[in-house]
Amino acid sequence: MSDTRVLFAASEVYPFAKSGGLADVAYSLPRALNETYDVDVIMPLYQFIDREVFCIEAVGETFDIMMGERAYPITLYICKYKNMTYRFVYTPMLCDRAFLYGPSQGGYADNDIRFALFNYAILEILKREPYAFVHLNDWQTALLPLLLENEPEIKTKSLFTIHNLAYQGIFEKKALARLGIDEKYFHMDCLEFYGQVNFMKAGIAYADRVTTVSPTYAKEILTPEFGCGLEGFLQYHSAKLIGIVNGIDTEQFSPSSDKILVSPYKDLRGKEANKSAFLKEIKMKEPQRPLMIFIGRFTWQKGLEILIDALPEMALMECNIVVLGDGEGKYHDALEVLAKKHDNIYLESGYNEALSHRMYAASDFFLMPSLFEPCGLAQMIAMHYGSMPIVRSVGGLADTVYDHAVFDRKSQKGYGIVFEKADHHALLSAVTNALELYGTKIQYNLIVKHNMLCDFSWRESGEMYIKEYKKLKEEGYRG
Repeated sequence: MSDTRVLFAASEVYPFAKSGGLADVAYSLPRALNETYDVDVIMPLYQFIDREVFCIEAVGETFDIMMGERAYPITLYICKYKNMTYRFVYTPMLCDRAFLYGPSQGGYADNDIRFALFNYAILEILKREPYAFVHLNDWQTALLPLLLENEPEIKTKSLFTIHNLAYQGIFEKKALARLGIDEKYFHMDCLEFYGQVNFMKAGIAYADRVTTVSPTYAKEILTPEFGCGLEGFLQYHSAKLIGIVNGIDTEQFSPSSDKILVSPYKDLRGKEANKSAFLKEIKMKEPQRPLMIFIGRFTWQKGLEILIDALPEMALMECNIVVLGDGEGKYHDALEVLAKKHDNIYLESGYNEALSHRMYAASDFFLMPSLFEPCGLAQMIAMHYGSMPIVRSVGGLADTVYDHAVFDRKSQKGYGIVFEKADHHALLSAVTNALELYGTKIQYNLIVKHNMLCDFSWRESGEMYIKEYKKLKEEGYRG
């Protein structure tokens, strides 16, 4: 067995498929790890992935997976992209869908079968090839540690990362039969969760190490407020739980070399051209006003109710506001009404990577009023592009954004406007604070310039993951 081989498994990886931050992490973290380890990334080969553009080829391996009483054909594919090896699992049940997990109204009813197949396919690869470690991400890969329990000849150690505990992969009990999982695992110390099957619990129970995406979130999920019903279970397994803050890919998100921008820049002077061009593009008046943006999913978690309640009063302030995102219809409809009523509120629906880059470059403030936030990447991207974050002190936001009132130019921390309470009054107070700071300009510019020079890369966090791999190796291999 090679001590340096890592198989990094995720249900979405940029640029092949993306619905959120997991895809960005699954792109950038393996690249950071690949400097020390030999990392292969594996994901489903969804039908919408352009095989020709990415030169994805079959590796000649086709086999059947028996799950329950049914055989499912599996074909393996591979490609090289930017000096990394990407492996793909194709089976019609998993891959031939319009969406990753389902339409915005809800997930596909057979997601248990779909992603169990992904886990079984990874298991088959581990039977055939020697990997020292398998790094798993979120509920879509969480069954694998349980499956490894029945394969003592596989010596691979498992590390399971929780990106968002709110999504656990919960299905009805009869899923056990169609997934080929023995009912002996249906108990409170394993898969059982209030009479249903919980994929996330399998990963937490059987992985050799469990990580989550920020130190504060690792503490929060041990409490009823943030534990999503698993706080007691996580407390029981807390000895193998560690929080490691995410980083961003500073090549993909680099204002000085970003080809999407009208004018790439290294300092605040360069932002003006991007702000002017963007406001002209969306036909927004009074470009001298500070520009506040929101980029994210339209969900309760992201603080949409707080934002929507605050927007009518924000619209009366001396600022422009632009919102980009997609998600629940009720939030989109409410935002659309506000955008039509106020000429300083602009709404763009859908996922648009290029537009998000232009918004980061144009904006003065970045709104992130999350009710909970495991880590968040957007606040770090915003700071890197010279946009000051306005955030709630929760999860990874608390670990990456410190309040401007304690600004220390000698530190390596990022600074912004931080508020505590989860209500629109607290957000409005933070926005007022932000506008006052912007009015002084000198202090605002000093903090923003400082933020742009901070290291938000994977360098430090990647080293922490490497330490965890080394600890797992020292503990000895499975079997």
